[in-house]
Amino acid sequence: FPQAKVLRMDYDTTRTKDSYERILTAFGRGEADVLVGTQMIVKGHDFPNVTLVGVLAADISLYANDYRAAERTFQILTQAVGRAGRGETAGEAVIQTYMPDHYSIRTAAGQDYERFYSQEILYRNLMEYPPAYVMLGIYLSCPQEELLGKQTRSLGAYILSLKTEGVTMVGPADAMLTKKKDIYRKVIYLKHKQSDVLTELKEKLENMMEKDPVWQKVTVQFDFNPLNAF
Repeated sequence: FPQAKVLRMDYDTTRTKDSYERILTAFGRGEADVLVGTQMIVKGHDFPNVTLVGVLAADISLYANDYRAAERTFQILTQAVGRAGRGETAGEAVIQTYMPDHYSIRTAAGQDYERFYSQEILYRNLMEYPPAYVMLGIYLSCPQEELLGKQTRSLGAYILSLKTEGVTMVGPADAMLTKKKDIYRKVIYLKHKQSDVLTELKEKLENMMEKDPVWQKVTVQFDFNPLNAF
């Protein structure tokens, strides 16, 4: 489209004060024909004159190390598809993907919320993920890599020794970001049908750590049904 006027909206173009609103206002007034950007351009904006939306690499979020990957993909795509045809003229959405048969992409393209839920809840039940199960994330970090590894393995062994009925343990494992600002990171996930079982188990772990001074050198965080990967 050599004759089209193009606006760009991403992290680099919205750093300065009021730049975000300035770009949206300009596009809303029709000062540009095309708005190119990252996910930020699909969230909650109402442009009646937009009749075509294109999404590139729509499946990239499905590869995230996160049990909510399909849900996040569905949310982003339904928002993007919903940007087109909000005025009197019908709209069209074009989705580029290497996984056209994935249920999150097919249901988003069809704006089929109920079908997505029915597919996703089957996956959550099968894999013991929320909301079918309660999940407790245990995040461990320490500047000493060897000490962190030792304490994380020790914690995993202690959890197994408690033999809490119905609890599934995932890990110990490296965090998705294994090192941040010279701090090493590990993670353990616990899953159970009932939150009170995990709450009681969490209290046992905290009591054990309070009695062992070595744990003062390791930062431990607990997170129920974590929204983001550690």
